[in-house]
Amino acid sequence: MPIIEVKNLAKTFKTHRKEPGLLASIKGLFWREAFYNEAVKSVSFSLEEGELVGFLGPNGAGKTTLLKMLSGILYPTSGEARVMGFVPWERQRAYQQQFAIVMGQKNQLWWDLPPAESFALNRDIYEVDPKAFQKTLDEMVSLLDLKDLLNVPVRQLSLGQRMKCELVAALLHQPRVLFLDEPTIGLDVISQEKIRSFIQEYNRLKKTTVLLTSHYMRDVEQLCRRVLVINHGRIVYDGLLNDLSQRYIDHKVVKIRFASPQAAAVLSGEEGVVELDEHHAVLKVKKKEIAQTTHRLLGQLPIDDLSVEEVEVEEVIRRIFDEQPSKEGE
Repeated sequence: MPIIEVKNLAKTFKTHRKEPGLLASIKGLFWREAFYNEAVKSVSFSLEEGELVGFLGPNGAGKTTLLKMLSGILYPTSGEARVMGFVPWERQRAYQQQFAIVMGQKNQLWWDLPPAESFALNRDIYEVDPKAFQKTLDEMVSLLDLKDLLNVPVRQLSLGQRMKCELVAALLHQPRVLFLDEPTIGLDVISQEKIRSFIQEYNRLKKTTVLLTSHYMRDVEQLCRRVLVINHGRIVYDGLLNDLSQRYIDHKVVKIRFASPQAAAVLSGEEGVVELDEHHAVLKVKKKEIAQTTHRLLGQLPIDDLSVEEVEVEEVIRRIFDEQPSKEGE
């Protein structure tokens, strides 16, 4: 049985428009024009225990709204969801003790206190056994190299150090399900890599089910085999990350390094040329034409090196987002 099961889940927000000025304010006391924003539209999917799944989409696509419904922060407009057998928005204590949510732009640590104080508070809130708490804390402090930071006020920590401590605070009660919303946002490259390595290792050791949203494709490529892609409130792809390009991209990228500067002139009128100078060229070639094209180029040009590569995942995702509005309008 899936640990997370979502069926036709939807969320519509009602907002009101108010014109500027005193008269408009008085008018608004008696009548306001209502607008409805469908943030999530009939979303369905399921996750098995231990999966680490990427949840991708542009700003405003509905990612955070969906995570908030699964964590019980928001009530849905319609549809069903069960996480570990619980209905999230019923907010049962037994459910709250078995999941955690970390939002990259929200802090749960006390700003003026050291992390150790917030950790102790979470231990009491979740009623964690002191011995189990200390064992878990020691493990994560070791994995994240936080030993020297536990007694430093949170306001004195860097963004990367704070995010590490946020993860520790969320995981001290050893949740079975973890929702991560942009955990590496704003971090430098080194901090991002450390956070990714920790999430990967923690998932491997604890078999915690993780649903991860991120705008950094490196996060998803390193951590997730499976991805859900949401756009305009709908799931537009659910499957293996490696299969994305097979579904949405009909070409590969051929990169060439010339042995002679004169070779560039031969390709000046070649179809599919993306980049070209006297030293190298980049071409987009239809997948079914790869063998024929590379054979022709090798026989026609003085080439030092030639490689055939898949289109980067980031470009595939961009293609999905660009295509979706036109499909919805058909």
